Formats: sequence, C-alpha cells, structure tokens
Amino acid sequence: MNKPILERILELQDSGETFIVATLVNTRGSAPQEVGAKVLVGERGYIDGTIGGGKVEERVIAHSKEMLRTNMANDYAEWNLQTDIKMTCGGVVSFFFERVQKKPSWEIAVFGAGHVAQEVVRLLLKLECSLTCVDPRQEWLDKLPEHHKLKKVQTSEMKDVVALLRPGTFIASMTMGHAFDLPILQAAMERNVFPYIGAIGSDSKAAVLRADLKKQNVSPELVSKLYCPIGEPIGNNTPVEIAISIVAQMIKLRDL
Repeated sequence: MNKPILERILELQDSGETFIVATLVNTRGSAPQEVGAKVLVGERGYIDGTIGGGKVEERVIAHSKEMLRTNMANDYAEWNLQTDIKMTCGGVVSFFFERVQKKPSWEIAVFGAGHVAQEVVRLLLKLECSLTCVDPRQEWLDKLPEHHKLKKVQTSEMKDVVALLRPGTFIASMTMGHAFDLPILQAAMERNVFPYIGAIGSDSKAAVLRADLKKQNVSPELVSKLYCPIGEPIGNNTPVEIAISIVAQMIKLRDL
C-alpha cells in the first residue's frame, strides 16, 4: 500500500471519522490506474488518494457516499467503462469498497505540561487515544511534540476546560501544585461523568486534597474515587518511571 495513503487512513481512524477505502482490485482492457490504487471518501466526498480521476473516480466517489448515507457495509462493484460509465475507451474495472467505521476514542486530558506530564503524553501518543494537554505556560506546551492526536490548550483557567471534556474522558492532574489541582479536581468530580480522575502527589498531599474537596462540598463517595497518588506502585521517582506507572494504571482501568 502506498505509504502516504496508509498514514492518511490511520490519521482518519484516530480522528474518529467514518469513511470508505475504495480499491481497484481488477482490470480488463483500458484502465485509468493500476490494480491496488486507492481513494478515500468521506460523507462530504473526496478525502485523499486517486484511482485515475475522471468519470471512473466520480462514479467511485458517488458510490462511496451512497454507502455512507445508507450505512452499507463493504461492497464490490464491477463496471464496464463504455456501458456503465459512458466512456469511449473499452475496459472493465472492479472495485472493493471497505467501510472504516467510526470507533469510540479513548480520550485523555492531562492538566499540566511539566516534566512528568511530558513523559506521560509521549507514552500515550504511542497508544490508540486522543489527548488534550492543558497548561498556562506556553513554553512548556511548546516542548510537547506536534501530533495529530494531541491538542494543546494554553489557558490560566484550566478548570474551565473540564466543562468541555466529553463524558468518559480520563483525567490526570499534574499541575504546578495543590492550588491548581484543587479546582480542576472539584470541577471534574462535580460533573461526575469521568471514570478516571487522578492527581500526582504524595500521600500527605492526597490527604490534604481529599479534605479540601470535602470542604468544597464534594461528596465523600466521589472523593474516595480519586486516584492520588496517581499511578501504580512501581518504579522509582524519575519522571519517565512515574509516567510509566501512570499510563499502566490508566490502561488497567480502561480494560476493566
């Protein structure tokens, strides 16, 4: 498969878009492209690739859009270039249409872009997930890699981002300290739609956080679900090993 097309398919899968991969699988006589050529089609039409352009590609795009409109699964079509597509040249082309279905994305929000968060984000980018990293410090966000799965948000009001997160998002708070973590955790717990809420810190910080959340009238039941200290009890205190323990905990809870 053409490498750029493969990369584009993976990007579209990560984005959650439903689309059709139309592949030229057989030809007889004249044909606009070689067997194996692909075109990607979404609900709004052409996305990427080519099977030679012209009337054949128009027909493939129209057929793909109809498949998406009617929720049709995979399909196979064989067309005579003269009688079916009204071209002057003679030949027969066969296409396989594969529907790539939108799949639920594992969404993760990391609050803070410091040393541990940098390692956490880099590890998570290797997995099938979509990431949001929030920090008031643009210079720390700039240290993160550019990646189509990563959204960087620079804001001094980090807690306001919680209201924009989809239900089911995993939340990890690794900010500059307790004063920044507390409003984020409170906002997340008050929404009560997030299966994982964790905060970095020691046992003593965890005790203070839980006490302060209760003072903010967060229910003891919700407070008890806070993962703090965040991560599995493995490794040492280097940023990369802390990050591994955090990602391991997320994966374990994701797969319950």
